[in-house]
Amino acid sequence: AQNTRGVREVHVPPTAFLDAQLRAVSDDVEIDAVKIGMLGSVEVTTVVASWLDAVRPPLVVLDPVMVATSGDRLLDADAEDAVRDLCRRADLVTPNLPELAVLVGRPVATTWDAAVAQAQTLAVRADTTVLLKGGHLEGVQSPDAIVSADAVHPVDGSRVATRHTHGTGCSLSSAMATLSAHGLGWPAALERAKRWLTGALENAEALRVGRGNGPIDHLHELRPHIDLGTSWAAERWDATASTRAAVDDCAFVRGLASGTLDRAAFAWYLEQDLLYLRAYSRVLARAAALAPHVDEQRFWAAASVSCLAEEAALHQTHVRAEGLVPAASTLAYTDHLLAASVAGSYAVLVAAILPCFVLYTDIGARWRGTFAPDHAYADWLRAYGDETFAASSAEATRIVDAAARTASAPERAAMAEAYDRSMTLERSFFEAPLGVPRPA
Repeated sequence: AQNTRGVREVHVPPTAFLDAQLRAVSDDVEIDAVKIGMLGSVEVTTVVASWLDAVRPPLVVLDPVMVATSGDRLLDADAEDAVRDLCRRADLVTPNLPELAVLVGRPVATTWDAAVAQAQTLAVRADTTVLLKGGHLEGVQSPDAIVSADAVHPVDGSRVATRHTHGTGCSLSSAMATLSAHGLGWPAALERAKRWLTGALENAEALRVGRGNGPIDHLHELRPHIDLGTSWAAERWDATASTRAAVDDCAFVRGLASGTLDRAAFAWYLEQDLLYLRAYSRVLARAAALAPHVDEQRFWAAASVSCLAEEAALHQTHVRAEGLVPAASTLAYTDHLLAASVAGSYAVLVAAILPCFVLYTDIGARWRGTFAPDHAYADWLRAYGDETFAASSAEATRIVDAAARTASAPERAAMAEAYDRSMTLERSFFEAPLGVPRPA
């Protein structure tokens, strides 16, 4: 009986029932791997050992839970001896440093070299492989290693500053059993499991489970890919319907679509858009730097390059590129985006970026096929009706939806504020060419 603040009571079911549970599984299910956690008593350990001898599963990982985080011993001396004997039946043993010290009968190691020596002692005595965990050592690093009688494979790692570490050791040993069952050798399995576990610790705070030491986030890698049937981006698109209607009704947009727009107003708009794109490309590059996944990094980086190399080139066929002065509407928009880019939240940044993609895609899709080849602004209308741009807009939407799924409630609120502000500034940007005085 337990929550994030502690254990209230322990009940060990009768060992005959444990034996029935184990045999019910092995009589019916093909077992790829077995992970063993806390056993608690000699009687329970004996039942598990007998079952292992009878079933002979292909892979056994033993997490010898023997010492509490507080340092208290969880087993009596007889039970500790039974766990030592069980280590000989395991393919991998995953003790923390206090448990390793109990298993080899030595003081708790305080240096990495001493810990490695103890792990090799256990590997030799039990004829097994040891996952040495350095989490109890001091320092900003938290190394682990696969240790056998004659080899050590270290895996470096940084310590994650969080109090939400509940289940760390249990989860790591389970991950090692799972990855090994998939065919990975112990060193490769540790490298993959450690990367996953680091992320699980880094995302633990966002779970907001309980008021004590909460659990790690086991699903942090999967959550961006879980389709809940809803789209954050679609919800924001619907929520900004009145702003988008104002864009459609804007005299500049109507004149651009019809071809009756004043050429001087269009030239002024292009000058401001060129200034905007320069800032926007820097913001996209910042998104690439913050992106948590390689595919997202590549997407934003490519979008940044496209901003300068392709879209800016279109502007430069119409306007001079030097000596331009940003209007108030342009500064308001670029300042908003640049502020989002330095705030540190990837999710909020990409939410602020998205309206430029989806609004122009929507306008371009509705303009496509509605104008003659000799339309006064055909090249411009064609650019935003381009199917490649539409595909980029769809990918940007997918990325923002994924970011929203992993964001906390306060962060999603900040995302909505950033998105809505960008959409409002888009409207102002379209209204400015016919709404401000310009030099004759």
